[in-house]
Amino acid sequence: MTRSARIVPSLLSADFLHLERELEDVRQADLLHYDVMDGHFVPNLSFGPGILKQVKAATSLPIDTHLMVTNPEDVADAYIDAGSDILTFHVEASADPAALIARIRARGVSAGISLSPDTPAEAVLPFLASVDLVLIMTVYPGFGGQTFIDAMLAKIEAVSGACASLGTDLLIEVDGGIDARTIRRAAQAGANTFVAGSTIFGAADKGAAIAELRRSAEEV
Repeated sequence: MTRSARIVPSLLSADFLHLERELEDVRQADLLHYDVMDGHFVPNLSFGPGILKQVKAATSLPIDTHLMVTNPEDVADAYIDAGSDILTFHVEASADPAALIARIRARGVSAGISLSPDTPAEAVLPFLASVDLVLIMTVYPGFGGQTFIDAMLAKIEAVSGACASLGTDLLIEVDGGIDARTIRRAAQAGANTFVAGSTIFGAADKGAAIAELRRSAEEV
């Protein structure tokens, strides 16, 4: 059965010396993925709200901001102000996920919740009725270019099944090791939104890479 798949290039893999050109080259995508890493929740550092504001001004694509930070409550407003259309935080990092979801949505932004590979699907199930997106990490967060963890397929199935039981139409997003092969397996498990970094930005023709990923997912 054919269904709509959303392809989301991860700016973590972009060439930041030529970022405007890179954004133009991925204009056929559905969203842009903007990773925020604090060197504490994950062992790497990435981008702040200042660069996000510049990206927002240079693209018409919605921006899917992924907070991989210890204190999402403290920085959420800065990333909303900078132009996030979706703001996703980790369930492991928030003291009160329900309150943060409500805060994000009160600002007129879509709210997402994420879970790392070692966190069971049950951790996010209580929030499925109040979020717009669930991000299932298919690698350990913090670095690009990692290999897809096959054991995460069961977690995708659990979240997808729970959404179906609730009658909730969410973005079920996967991030990590996504290519033309793994995207099919993730789609079969129930994912409908796919973050890809090196597979897209490492391609000579980024538009063709996006089209191939979309075709591979929608053929499932």
